[in-house]
Amino acid sequence: MEHRLSASGRVTVAIVDDHPLVREGLAARISAQPDMEVCGEAADIESALELIVTKRPSVAIVDIALRNGHGIDLIKRIVAAGVNTRMLVVSAYDESFFAERALRAGALGYINKQELQGQVVEALRTVLRGERYLSAAMAQRLIAQAIGSRVAHGGTETMTDRELQIFQLIGRGKSTREIAQELNVSVHTIDSHREHIRAKLDLHNGTELIQRAVQWHIENG
Repeated sequence: MEHRLSASGRVTVAIVDDHPLVREGLAARISAQPDMEVCGEAADIESALELIVTKRPSVAIVDIALRNGHGIDLIKRIVAAGVNTRMLVVSAYDESFFAERALRAGALGYINKQELQGQVVEALRTVLRGERYLSAAMAQRLIAQAIGSRVAHGGTETMTDRELQIFQLIGRGKSTREIAQELNVSVHTIDSHREHIRAKLDLHNGTELIQRAVQWHIENG
C-alpha cells in the first residue's frame, strides 16, 4: 500500500477517541515525529467515518469505546467502504477480549491504553509497515489458540461482537431501553441479544446476567 502523504511529505494519521485529553496527548506525540502528521480527529463513529473516507489517512488510531458506538463496528465500516487506511486499535479493556476481534474486523494492531504513550509510535510504525502489532502475551495467546489450546473467558469468547458490546453496556449499568437508544435498534432486538448472551453464559435469569456483566466490567473495564 502506498501511503497518502500530507503536503509536507509526512504520513497522515487520524485519531478516533471520545476523550479529548487522550486525543490531545496522542496528537502531541505524533506531531513530534518528523515523518508523521495528524490529519484529523473524531469522537464518534459517523464523524470518524466521514474523516477517514474523505482524507484517507495512512493510519487511523481507533478506540474501542466511542461516544455513540463501538470501534470494531467502525473498523468494519471502513473496510466495507474500501478505504485502504491501516488501523491501530487502542482500548482500556484487556486485549485478551478484544484484540482477536479487532484483527478479524480488519485492524492490524492493538495496544492497551496503559501502554499507549510509551509504545504508540512503535505501534504506528509497525502498522505502517503492514505488520501486526500485539503485545508479546497476546501474540502467544493467539498462537496457543491456533494450535488448539483456547483460553476460556467464562463464555465471553463465544459471543458475537454485538453481544459482547451489549454485555459491556449491561455491565456499565445501562438499561435495555438505554442500550437500544445508544445502538439505534429496537428494544426487542436488545432483548433477543440478552437471551442469547444468557444462554451462552448458562445463566438462569436477567438478574444473574446483570450480576455477571457488572462483575466482568469491574474486572476488565
